[in-house]
Amino acid sequence: MALQRFVGPMVVAGALLLAGCASRVPDSHEYSGFLGNYSNLQPSTSASGAPILRWVAPSFNPKSYSALVYEPVVYYPEAHPSSQVGQRVLDGVLSYTNTKLKTAAEQRMRLVSKPGPGVLIFRGAITAVNTSDQDLKPRELIPFALVVAGARAATGMRPKDTNLFFEGELLDGVTRQPLVKIVRKGTGIQVTNAEQQVTADDLRTVIDQLGADAVMFDARAQPKPN
Repeated sequence: MALQRFVGPMVVAGALLLAGCASRVPDSHEYSGFLGNYSNLQPSTSASGAPILRWVAPSFNPKSYSALVYEPVVYYPEAHPSSQVGQRVLDGVLSYTNTKLKTAAEQRMRLVSKPGPGVLIFRGAITAVNTSDQDLKPRELIPFALVVAGARAATGMRPKDTNLFFEGELLDGVTRQPLVKIVRKGTGIQVTNAEQQVTADDLRTVIDQLGADAVMFDARAQPKPN
């Protein structure tokens, strides 16, 4: 099928859709380095109205592509369990994300195992998962893995948002040059305090929204300011 029907699923991949109105686009100090170059990203909104950062190559023609290599989403860099985000949660979030995104891709475009002419490559990463009750500081997002951000609030008992950061791109199957980039942040279910364990279910709606929003993505559409 034509890529315009696929780019959504893959780009997201791109796209981590946020479930809550409190969501915002990541700041520059929250970039992970997964995409390499972030200088051409522009504020926009997803098909459903969520704030994102995106870039589409001016020369990109969706009709030139009919197949996709799906590279499974990874943690970037490697994630390590913490007292609030355990290994089981890390595994569950990653598995569920790949299930949703690959299913969306299969519905929109033929999947192949090898790149080549007329083939796109999708690559994406979950670059941070944390809890916060205020904007994150740079030191709280280093390294960009699945980590709990920052010191507790003064009482340590205030509700915390659960946040998931995602970066994704589509590459040309011959040149491996980027054609589409998306960066976004998603907010899931609140936990009651800095001690409560985060579960995969707390972020399930974010991932569900990701797949749904991807289906509506149109790379040909003009970016809409957020």
